Amino acid sequence: MQYNMKIKITCFYRALNRENLYIITDNDGLEKQLKYTNNNLWETELEYSSLPAKNLKYKYLIKDSSDNKTIKQEKDLRSISLNTKRFQEIIIKDYYSENTNEQRLWDSSFFTRVLFNRNDNAGNKFRFPSSGKQIVEFKTKFVPVKKTHSLGISGNIPELGNWNENSALKLNGYRFPEWKAVMKIKQSLSFEYKFVIINNSTGKIIHWEKGNNRVFSPPAFPEKTCHCIINDDNISFDNYVFRSTGVAIPVFSLRTKQSFGIGDFSDLKLLTDWAVKTRLKLIQILPVNDTTAHFSHLDSYPYNTISVFALNPAYLNIFETGKLKNNKNRIRFEKLQQKLNSKYHVDYPTVLKYKLEYARLIFKEQKDSVRRNPDFRSFVTKNKKWLKPYAAFCYLRDKYGTSNFNKWEDYATYSKFKITKLLKAGQEINDEFQLWYFIQYQLSKQLKEARDYARSKEIAIKGDVPIGVGRNSVDTWCNPRLFNFDGQAGAPPDDFATEGQNWGFPTYNWNEMAKDNYKWWKERLSKMAEYFDAYRIDHILGFFRIWEVPYHAIQGILGHFRPALPFSREELQEADIWVDTNRYCKPFIREHVLEEIFGEYSDKVRKLFLNETELNIYELKTEYNTQRKVQSYFLNGRTRKELNKEETIIMSGLFRLISEVLLLAEDKMLEKFHPRISMHSTFSFMELNKSKQNALDKLYIDYYYNRHEELWKNEALKKLPPLINSTKMLVCGEDLGMIPSVVPEVMQDLKILSLEVQRMPKDPNVEFADPAKAPYYSVVTTSTHDTSTIRGWWEEDRERTQRYYNHQLGQQGEAPYFAEPWICKEIINQHLHSPAMLTIFPLQDLLAISDELRSDDTHNEQINIPSNPDHYWKYRLHLNIEELLNADDFNRTLNLMIKNSGRW
Repeated sequence: MQYNMKIKITCFYRALNRENLYIITDNDGLEKQLKYTNNNLWETELEYSSLPAKNLKYKYLIKDSSDNKTIKQEKDLRSISLNTKRFQEIIIKDYYSENTNEQRLWDSSFFTRVLFNRNDNAGNKFRFPSSGKQIVEFKTKFVPVKKTHSLGISGNIPELGNWNENSALKLNGYRFPEWKAVMKIKQSLSFEYKFVIINNSTGKIIHWEKGNNRVFSPPAFPEKTCHCIINDDNISFDNYVFRSTGVAIPVFSLRTKQSFGIGDFSDLKLLTDWAVKTRLKLIQILPVNDTTAHFSHLDSYPYNTISVFALNPAYLNIFETGKLKNNKNRIRFEKLQQKLNSKYHVDYPTVLKYKLEYARLIFKEQKDSVRRNPDFRSFVTKNKKWLKPYAAFCYLRDKYGTSNFNKWEDYATYSKFKITKLLKAGQEINDEFQLWYFIQYQLSKQLKEARDYARSKEIAIKGDVPIGVGRNSVDTWCNPRLFNFDGQAGAPPDDFATEGQNWGFPTYNWNEMAKDNYKWWKERLSKMAEYFDAYRIDHILGFFRIWEVPYHAIQGILGHFRPALPFSREELQEADIWVDTNRYCKPFIREHVLEEIFGEYSDKVRKLFLNETELNIYELKTEYNTQRKVQSYFLNGRTRKELNKEETIIMSGLFRLISEVLLLAEDKMLEKFHPRISMHSTFSFMELNKSKQNALDKLYIDYYYNRHEELWKNEALKKLPPLINSTKMLVCGEDLGMIPSVVPEVMQDLKILSLEVQRMPKDPNVEFADPAKAPYYSVVTTSTHDTSTIRGWWEEDRERTQRYYNHQLGQQGEAPYFAEPWICKEIINQHLHSPAMLTIFPLQDLLAISDELRSDDTHNEQINIPSNPDHYWKYRLHLNIEELLNADDFNRTLNLMIKNSGRW
């Protein structure tokens, strides 16, 4: 069919010197330069005599006029409907857009699928008018608007209400973040307009767009039909900024009448109901991946995963998997439920034991029907890449009695061939694999049901991505090339762990991961996106650099940064440090040091663990010269709690002796060195002369605060963009601790929400962070799972509490000894009124504002103690969610606090 269609394009772009604007059409590969007119406007015209497609797809790019090379271009294609049967001329007004990280943020499922999802009613769907010769279509994106409000346009023409507050053109947000509206016009006159916010219940305009009026000046309309498309951008309003509130609680800490001694995924539905009552919009949980490595309390540590894809069987609602046919077993599990549910804390090993037993029983009864179930079969097929190795791992872990795959004989090295052969060894093994498929199928189903229920109530569930994976895990077994097993991820010393932290995870081989553009990470995040609409990156600093602890060390204090720029011998010599490796790199052990550390046990330590090399100078015997060797000697199958007082003092003292070094050698060549963190507190440093101390101190400051900034920035910008763009989830980062100065800059640029904790200020010049000064793109909180609660913190340091009471809360006189409900309420209110996009409070801190609901056991509300690597993560709410749902006074109070703060 022959016809003649003209497409006239105007694009707004502020060009720099030698920049030209081009358009590329995807339909026919056309590349055409736009002509600059005035006021940052560029124009061109396309003409078609035959239809290229139903939609014109195109984007803009910027070229250097001197060499015609592309400088930058839009990421995504634009699309315009070509209705040739109706329109013979199309006029497009665009703004150049580089598809910014801010746009990615508003395009996240947190907003599009949960908070601003308006496609729950088919009647809301946008419909193009079927009549009219001249149509103006308004389009814009990424404007957050409450669901009780609408985005509109008011202007100086009748079609736009003549600036009347009761009459404006409503835009359709059915496909948020897109907004659309159309109007028919009869004249080709210029008109002015502004975007507005309309109250849906009254129809009145309640907010007007900031800035000057927008202007559209269409060319004289031809007698033929015309479709004008205005793609607007940069819309903002005074006092109308999205800010919302959430609650943080681990799944294992939930308590309902239907629980089985631990929270499960189904309990999230009741928590959602409570969130609706209190105006909360987000539920943040800790990691929920499988951690079953020991079948002991050590598996309660949610960050030590055995699979980044598999979910934790502890969170299975066993009764939703099916009803046992055996009446005796059914009664036994009902009694077990009552017994475990009555416990104050989570009895993790017992809960897991019985949940797995129930799963085995129900699978044995249902396995034939399960295998025929099309949903189950589809799940297995879709997830077979990780599911089959996971099932093999679980089978072999149980067969050999250990998750350490190095002890699995022929299966120590993962082999697809061997696993396939194993599956053919007999029906019993096949059934075992199918059992683990079944458990994962049920867990996935239950978590998705909880997510869907939350979404239906406009509540988002936020997950947590651990920075590491377990050393003995499916991931390390199947993909050893992606990990460095001679290092352990951890954190440098801080106020919460003075000896640093050693998480035990192998560090990542980022160079290997980069070869396939971080495929493992992308698959990991894609799996998370099946369950969550937002996520927290645990220890986001690990994407800039990690604190790597050598495998022979137990304490984080012996770690160093990776990647890093260690000092060469030449650099040290220029700083007047002539490296004597015996003095700087080996433990500084002198007679008086032994007396200071070990006291009455000094003689025993000398005899058992040391050799005297010179008078009153010692070295550790070879069999005890690393912290790991010392720990193996003392523990020998026991836990630290089982050591007596003497053993504890000596083991800790030997750890300290081993860390009495000033420089950590990068390798065996002893040519490059890292300054040991916190070296100033060592006997070794204090016994240097002042000149050497000053020289080392200068190097120390350079290493820890200046030397690596550009290196770490580049590392993060290589890794983070492809990962955060791989899913539609909203991205938040945990950026606490020793923060390089480049971290806030990169997170702000990528629009990754930072974490702001009042008691952990990022400004070294203040004692407490001010929530009122938090950046918009951040999450502010009162406490984290790694800290005490508000009430616990209040009682830790009386002098600090007094300063906080007087200066931060602005109260006069002596601070109350306990954080009374009114104090907790004031602290919560401070955070609610913060400019931060999100405030997320631990549930314990919210309950603290109620004298009736707060726990009597303040100090057992802390979820984790970072300084204890064997900590038992067993905190459980002291009341049922059902009780919380019925706490009308408290719920009304919290609801009103959130409403009065202006949060959505």
